[in-house]
Amino acid sequence: MLWNIVGHEWAVRLLQAGVAQDHLKHAYLFTGPEGVGKRTLVNELARALLCANIADGVACGQCRNCLLAAKGHHPDLFTVEPILSGKRVRAEKIKIDPIRQLIYDVVLRPVEAKCRVARLLRFDAANDEAMNAFLKTLEEPPANVLILLTAARADDLLPTIVSRCEVINLRPLPIETVREALITRWLVPAEQAALLAALSGGRLGWAVRMHHDEAALEERAHKLNDLLMLVSASRVQRFAYAEKLARDGSTDQIQAALDLWVSVWRDVLLASAQASAPLTNPDRTIEIQHLAEHLPPAAVRDIVNVIRHTGELLERNVNARLALEVMLLDWPRV
Repeated sequence: MLWNIVGHEWAVRLLQAGVAQDHLKHAYLFTGPEGVGKRTLVNELARALLCANIADGVACGQCRNCLLAAKGHHPDLFTVEPILSGKRVRAEKIKIDPIRQLIYDVVLRPVEAKCRVARLLRFDAANDEAMNAFLKTLEEPPANVLILLTAARADDLLPTIVSRCEVINLRPLPIETVREALITRWLVPAEQAALLAALSGGRLGWAVRMHHDEAALEERAHKLNDLLMLVSASRVQRFAYAEKLARDGSTDQIQAALDLWVSVWRDVLLASAQASAPLTNPDRTIEIQHLAEHLPPAAVRDIVNVIRHTGELLERNVNARLALEVMLLDWPRV
């Protein structure tokens, strides 16, 4: 029996066999886009490692260790991750203090389980000082400790961190797999499941969160409406929008809007080419077809490139308003 995870069978088999045979690496780095299943896989592995009644690499789910791990309260389970703060709800960088505390905790003997498990979630949000501080622990790991890191991309971590981990790169699931899981496991109505699966791009975790978060779906609708407004807006209107988005949105929220807009323009390219591949935003097919009819593919590719470049600039902490203004100036009017 495999772990209770949808998809990623190759990774599950690899890790489950490692648990069953007591033959795991000392550190694993799970990479992949947000919502693809990194945290779920880390949590399942942690439960298997801590379970008192492990059988064939599968946790029993009933023992004290399993119940405590499921709640995140096990004395041998430690977690470091970015925290959300501020009115604009942005993820803070992981700084050195929680890393120092983690280093102290993991060198101690296990309290109840056979080992200690350290989860460093979204470790790409750690600053260089925190990464460097943890490097020695990766180089000389304490006995009976397993270290589990997650990040969107391995390239976002120090190369010395990556080289000391076994990298598990998770890719998006087939859209049909996501749709079926939403219907059978989360009892999502078929029509909504089909839409969420398409919007997720194969990221089941994202789809599940959207199902439970109506506000997020409403925000998506607003940002799609904003895009359609902007392509016909004047320069003054675009400047006003850039100022408002930079003022009211966190960096994460702005990046989310840019990612959404890229998905729309990719759909426009698909529509222009009359490709058989399904649209990522099927609920906006009419608007996408309209844009495809009025813009040449080369212009659409330029838009995608300028949005991506803007996202890269924002990661470097440039002035958000100026970056957004430049981006919108490069958009054609339709």
